[in-house]
Amino acid sequence: MLTGLSIRNVVLIEALDLAFPGGLGVLTGETGAGKSILLDSLGLILGDRADSGLVRTGTDQASVTATFEFAVRPEGVAALLEEAEIAWEAGEPLLIRRRLKADGGSRAWINDQPVGVALLRDLARFLVELHGQHDDRGLVNARGHRLLLDRYARAESAAVQSAWEIWRKAEIALAQARAHLAAAVAEQDLITAHLAELDSLAPKPGEEEDLALQRSGMQKGERLSGDLAALDQVWSGPDSPLDALRSAARRLDRIAGEHPLLTEALEALDRAIIEAGEAEDKLAAAAEALAHDPALLDRIETRLFDLRAAARKHGCTVDELPARREALQTALDAIEGGEARIAGLARQAMDAGLDYRAKAETLSVQRAEAARRLDKAVAAELAPLRLDAARFHTAVVRLPEDRWGPQGVDGVEFLISTNPGSDFAPLGKIASGGELSRFILALKVALAEEGGAATVIFDEIDRGVGGAVASAIGERLARLAQGGQLLAVTHSPQVAARGGAHFLIAKSSEGTVTRTAVTMLDKGERKEEIARMLSGAEVTDEARAQADRLLEQA
Repeated sequence: MLTGLSIRNVVLIEALDLAFPGGLGVLTGETGAGKSILLDSLGLILGDRADSGLVRTGTDQASVTATFEFAVRPEGVAALLEEAEIAWEAGEPLLIRRRLKADGGSRAWINDQPVGVALLRDLARFLVELHGQHDDRGLVNARGHRLLLDRYARAESAAVQSAWEIWRKAEIALAQARAHLAAAVAEQDLITAHLAELDSLAPKPGEEEDLALQRSGMQKGERLSGDLAALDQVWSGPDSPLDALRSAARRLDRIAGEHPLLTEALEALDRAIIEAGEAEDKLAAAAEALAHDPALLDRIETRLFDLRAAARKHGCTVDELPARREALQTALDAIEGGEARIAGLARQAMDAGLDYRAKAETLSVQRAEAARRLDKAVAAELAPLRLDAARFHTAVVRLPEDRWGPQGVDGVEFLISTNPGSDFAPLGKIASGGELSRFILALKVALAEEGGAATVIFDEIDRGVGGAVASAIGERLARLAQGGQLLAVTHSPQVAARGGAHFLIAKSSEGTVTRTAVTMLDKGERKEEIARMLSGAEVTDEARAQADRLLEQA
């Protein structure tokens, strides 16, 4: 519930710090005192649009801070904060702050962590339910009626949601399989042709690199073959240098003993013959290694070109051709077995749809029965609120199939008829401000056990009524506030007397400066304020006596 509200520089409020207890709190004051400023300030906390006109004249910014405390953490609040990665420990208060600049800029924080205003709007429905003359959320918004009815019916809608999700997934899987099969069938001839080409080519992993190496070696031998042939002629021809060396060595051998230098020369010549012989052997080995078969080179080049052409055709590398061939085979197999798979998926989707329909029908029956009970409960509350000519109806209508969803197959909306014989219409369309608030009060009383926002605020629900009707409104507000928190902005002394806490909103002027202040009244001050509400500008003893009676009755 809302336990604290601090306001700085909002219109006529310079500085205000309020603490709100649980139960029923009433806010009273003369017209124009500034009650709307409090609601506008709270609206900033709930994510309303930032209006620079709210910034107090002469200041550059305004701020509002609200503190919420809970005996048990609301699951909706915890989920939203967790999704936004905002830490919030059990038992810790929730602190929301909004700052508004005079130039229109706005920032927000939750527990001192900056957040977007959209998150405040998402949290608002769990924190504060505001009903006023221009109610555009809460019970008037038809989007929440189905959930309220389900709570009232104690309906287990989670089973319907689970069945819906299973059905949707089955339908999506079936649609995707059909689309894939249709696309594959359209390309079946092309897939078969490509597969036949790759089967004929039979590419192997690493084959491109191996062929490229062989081709490179043969091309090198082709380039060197002329030089090697010329060298062979040098070594093997009639002018072979090796034969000349050997002939010289034989001649030198006959005279080497004649002089030591000749012996040394012979030894050097022998070494040259050995080196020349080794060179001859190396050249022969090189010629053999670089020898190439022109026909083999042609076959290698043809194979290499074919592989690379296939790779370009399929948009992949040569080494990826085997995997591409497997993918084509898989696609072809899928076509051949696709109809059987689709038949299986269709059965699953049909079974899931039947299961969803069965669970949704059960939920529809629960809703229809609960709608009848709710209509009776609201009707019992209308007469005491001077709405005895009005009728309330909970419409549960079957939606077209394209609007079915995780909440079932029904649309739910609360309708009213304010005059005998008039047609039913949505709450906000035909009720005046006062009637609307009283209708909402009647509905809130009927739905009291189903919970809702942590704090409920009624803004001038008693407008245009008095006497017994105002007393009935006050009694119902007090009943609703039991075990929770309800704040009521009121002009009715009967309603004000029911409050557990009473706040007076007053405006004062000092020269050209006007300020709004809010004071929590003690017992004596409270009696005096209720007496003022009864008698007007001049408080009489009779009004004070009547105020005492109202307080005693409350």
